Amino acid sequence: MHLPALFIWGGMMSEVAGRIRELLDPILESRGLFLWEMEFRKEGPKWLLRIYIDREAGVTLEDCETVSRDLSAVLDVEDIIPHAYTLEVSSPGLDRTLHTPEHFKRFIGSGVRVKTFLPINGDKVFHGKLAGMEDGIVKLMLEGDKVMDIPLGDISKASLEVEF
Repeated sequence: MHLPALFIWGGMMSEVAGRIRELLDPILESRGLFLWEMEFRKEGPKWLLRIYIDREAGVTLEDCETVSRDLSAVLDVEDIIPHAYTLEVSSPGLDRTLHTPEHFKRFIGSGVRVKTFLPINGDKVFHGKLAGMEDGIVKLMLEGDKVMDIPLGDISKASLEVEF
């Protein structure tokens, strides 16, 4: 399953996102991987290009190293980023952040923590099982089998909750 990624860019750098994706997709596809998320942001005095990769069976350290090496080589040749940056490639992790409708659909039945921009019935943080995602509405099963509908646009952050 190929999921779209979230791009976090600033100013003119957003023009570069599509080109990086064009260079990255064949690298990932050749290894049975897909892009979960991509960020490019300034952290302190440095720029950081962070790529989160995934596959249904999970990602290994070797996968991350190989993608990092291959993407770095291609970006060096293409020279599309006009300033110095650090490249990081990693797994989105067990407690990964969910951004897109596809992310939510993939993890139906999983435990999630959802934080909203504004309070709903006096609360901004909800814990429950992801019950569905339809027409931009996240369906969250709360205690007592109550289903709460939360518009995706009202969610400031959603992440999986790791269950042991």
